[in-house]
Amino acid sequence: MSASQTSDVPTLLVKIFGKDRPGITAGLFDTLAAYSVDVVDIEQVVTRGRIVLCALVTKPAGAGEGELRATVHSWAESLKLQAEILSGTGDNRPRGSGRSHVTVLGHPLTAESTAAIAARITGSGGNIDRIFRLAKYPVTAVEFAVSGVETEPLRTALATASAQIGVDVAVVSAGLHRRAQRLVVMDVDSTLIQDEVIELFAAHAGCEAEVAEVTERAMRGELDFEQSLHARVALLAGLDASVVDKVRFEVRLTPGARTLIRTLKTLGYQVGVVSGGFTQVTDDLRERLGLDFASANTLEILEGKLTGRVTGEIVDRAGKARLLRRFAAEAGVPLAQTVAIGDGANDLDMLNAAGLGVAFNAKPVVREAAHTAVNVPFLDAVLYLLGITREEVEAADLA
Repeated sequence: MSASQTSDVPTLLVKIFGKDRPGITAGLFDTLAAYSVDVVDIEQVVTRGRIVLCALVTKPAGAGEGELRATVHSWAESLKLQAEILSGTGDNRPRGSGRSHVTVLGHPLTAESTAAIAARITGSGGNIDRIFRLAKYPVTAVEFAVSGVETEPLRTALATASAQIGVDVAVVSAGLHRRAQRLVVMDVDSTLIQDEVIELFAAHAGCEAEVAEVTERAMRGELDFEQSLHARVALLAGLDASVVDKVRFEVRLTPGARTLIRTLKTLGYQVGVVSGGFTQVTDDLRERLGLDFASANTLEILEGKLTGRVTGEIVDRAGKARLLRRFAAEAGVPLAQTVAIGDGANDLDMLNAAGLGVAFNAKPVVREAAHTAVNVPFLDAVLYLLGITREEVEAADLA
């Protein structure tokens, strides 16, 4: 029976709640089957061992409604459950135009922050159609299915709220494309890894302060990325090439990085990295983590020493976006089905070019410009933005 066919049909909403146990759902529908009713809708939730089961069914013909009510109540009482049966007409009201998934990440997720998010959704003209939990650790992640308001104004409204109340909120359009995002490309320094690779090299060269000073000049806008890259690499001139292996050993993956990549690969995604750092590190990461793509700058090494120069095409802000497009073309994935993750201003072009740009523990200017932001210290939290639950992550680990 189609939605249009049930719009004015008398229906009964049967609600069952109490302590969960095996067989409740089968038992309810066995009971209803005796009255030849059609099932219009079903919803079931189990929270801390308590079940709420709702069945929307057509009214039985003739005088059968009274008998159905009595039988359902008797069955529920025999299992020490409560039952409520409400008469009405038709199905749920049609959802408003504009459909979005709102993912909220809390560490912890408080009642106050949840109330603020819900109020902001309502204040934006949206209706919360459904809520369910995606994960309970290492962060609490819940998803709101929202209708009645377009995605962009809802995202804008919730971005302000999230900054004020200290939770991460991601808003993406509903639809098949969400599960169709098949390529994820990440920045490396302070995203995939916890370190800044140039600083690791500088520590071995004894020029950490000088490198930090050049970095600060770049942040003040006195140098662009390419200028600052050349200036910092020049300070490494004469360093023995054996330091490359030491730096590779010192690199620390961000918590959740392995889980993120392993889960994505198990689910059929392709995964790549782009970096303003160096291929001497990203090539190693590609091999260790099973990445599909990797691109970075290359330190020039001659006669076993770093020359203080880089070779090849410079990977800067524009270069990262260019590489995202190149990886997508090689993977056969439309740009709209890509995800980019980064933390710095030189990631912005890439974040904006992707179908979904995620600012990971990023600077304020990056958080404001990206599609969404994650500010918890676990990289695998990005999976929840794709609608992947913790249970699915664990199942992928066993695959």
